[in-house]
Amino acid sequence: MAEIQNLDAAREILKSSIEKSRNIAIAIDETGSRMKETSHNLALLQANVQEMAHNCAFYEIRSHVDRAIGPSTTVLKVLDVVYELQESLEVGPGTDIYTYVTTIKRLQDALKLLANNCSLVILWLQDVVQFLEKNKDDLYLYKVTKVLKILTELKAKRESFQQKGGVLSSAFDKVESEYKHLLTKYSSSFPEHIVRELQAIIELLAANNRIQDCVSIYTEVRIANARATLKGLDLHYLDIQLSESNSVETVERYIDPWDNHMEFIVRHLLQTEYKLCHEVFHKKIGSDVSMNCFAKIATQCGFHEILNFGCRVTNCKKEAIKLLKLLKIFATLDKLRLDFNELFTGKFCVKIQNQTRELVEKVVNRACEIFFELLVQVELQRESSPPLDGSVPRLVLFVSEYCNQLLEEENTSFLVRVLEIYQLWNKVKFEQGVMHNEILKIMRALEVNLETWAKSYNDKALSCLFTMNNHWYLCNNIKGTKLGDLMGESWLRACEEYIEYYATLYVHESWEKLLVLLSEEGLILFPGGRAVDQSLVKKRLTVFCEAFDDVYKKQCKWILHDKALRWKIFQLVVESIVVPYKRYLERFMPGFEDEVDIGNNVKYSAVKLENLVGLLFQPKVGKFGSRKCTGLIGMENNNTVINHFSSTPAAA
Repeated sequence: MAEIQNLDAAREILKSSIEKSRNIAIAIDETGSRMKETSHNLALLQANVQEMAHNCAFYEIRSHVDRAIGPSTTVLKVLDVVYELQESLEVGPGTDIYTYVTTIKRLQDALKLLANNCSLVILWLQDVVQFLEKNKDDLYLYKVTKVLKILTELKAKRESFQQKGGVLSSAFDKVESEYKHLLTKYSSSFPEHIVRELQAIIELLAANNRIQDCVSIYTEVRIANARATLKGLDLHYLDIQLSESNSVETVERYIDPWDNHMEFIVRHLLQTEYKLCHEVFHKKIGSDVSMNCFAKIATQCGFHEILNFGCRVTNCKKEAIKLLKLLKIFATLDKLRLDFNELFTGKFCVKIQNQTRELVEKVVNRACEIFFELLVQVELQRESSPPLDGSVPRLVLFVSEYCNQLLEEENTSFLVRVLEIYQLWNKVKFEQGVMHNEILKIMRALEVNLETWAKSYNDKALSCLFTMNNHWYLCNNIKGTKLGDLMGESWLRACEEYIEYYATLYVHESWEKLLVLLSEEGLILFPGGRAVDQSLVKKRLTVFCEAFDDVYKKQCKWILHDKALRWKIFQLVVESIVVPYKRYLERFMPGFEDEVDIGNNVKYSAVKLENLVGLLFQPKVGKFGSRKCTGLIGMENNNTVINHFSSTPAAA
């Protein structure tokens, strides 16, 4: 039973397994058909997936394209604006420079915007090109590459516009031309609206690296304008060649015009140029450009030649008259000192600063050299001979007049300042009154010269006349002057006493000695005392007249320059000789004393004798005066006052 039961169980299991197998077979059959369908569907899916993968790959560059669309649209719009502005600029600025400048700026902004947007588009499309090159899509690659080329050319358009011959370059050239026209049209000053136009042009050109062109045009026009102005001032003397061999007389007459020209150039011409440079450049560009422009104008307009003339004057011979001219130059520079400090400051005016400093140094040094050598030159003249006619030596004429000129208020103030500067430079303590002390030394040296010269005459009467002549001149010509005040009242009184003393001594040494010839001693009186020996009277008169002739012949060559002094001496001679002579005639030859011509009896009547005395001591008129003084330079053409004397020891 047990085995049967096992068999039944096995049969049931086998039956169940067969049923399951049958069901599995059916399922497998159904699955096979589904797998075939699935395989077909997978093939379709693969194709779709491949298409989707391709589309997705192109989707990767879509963002780049989208980002390029905006800038690309802007490029097209800006390009239209660029062409429109280009047409406007080709017309030229005309009268509305502001609009033209604004158009240039708009074009520059448009070109900048065009270049920037082109750069953005190119950046995005370059990524597209890289992708297309990897995927070997030749059609799209060709199209994108072509677009890139166009955009690159558009980006370069800004540079082409700025290149020589380009739209902007041509526009800048037209602006520069208008700039030059405005500068030329308004020569002396710029109206306010013109200043604004010039500033607008300069600001534009400076922003485009054309500031040097701007400066060159400005300086060229303003220099030409300044030179044209100076041409009307008659500055021909600036071409005179001067050296140490030239006398200052060569240019003496040009010092005053030079002073006027210097003042005009600094205070009017250059002051105007300085203000114009400041208005046009300083407010928009800066002080460096402004001062650079002004410095170029100042150095090239002719001002350099004006300063150089002063330097060349200082190089002339060291003559006394040169000192006065140097003081005049110093006065001019001092008068313009504040103007110089205002105009010629900074690194751009170094050349003018150095030239001005050199001129001041030369003026101060040369002036002091001459001044301190004056005393030496007066002393050197002591060895020369006095005038043969007893007249006033030219040295005396010159020194007294020259010292008076130095003591004039203007000359004194500047000479004192020059001496103070000179001693400061040489680290010498400045002493008050150094100028007056030096002039006193010169006058004392001159007095010693006069004493020495007076002693050198062999004729005592001539020595007296010479001394009297010179003291009269000094006393009467410096009384009431600055030199007279410096010498003092006691000195002037001493001169007057000298005159009286030597006038008396002169008459005694020359004329009074003749009176002994008219002595009554030895005359033979006839009985009754009413008659004399006429032959003896005539003989004595003849001897007297011969002696008078000798004295007269000698003294007719002598000179008294001053009319008042001649009258004084005339009176003394008449009183000492003519009056006694007339009394003699009245006593011994009555009736003949007032005759003009008394015939063979007596050579001279009292009247004729007086007339002859009145003709004495008259100045001799001549081309060169009475006498030339050795060792003095350049005096030959001046008959009254010595113009100057050399400051070199060799002159003596």
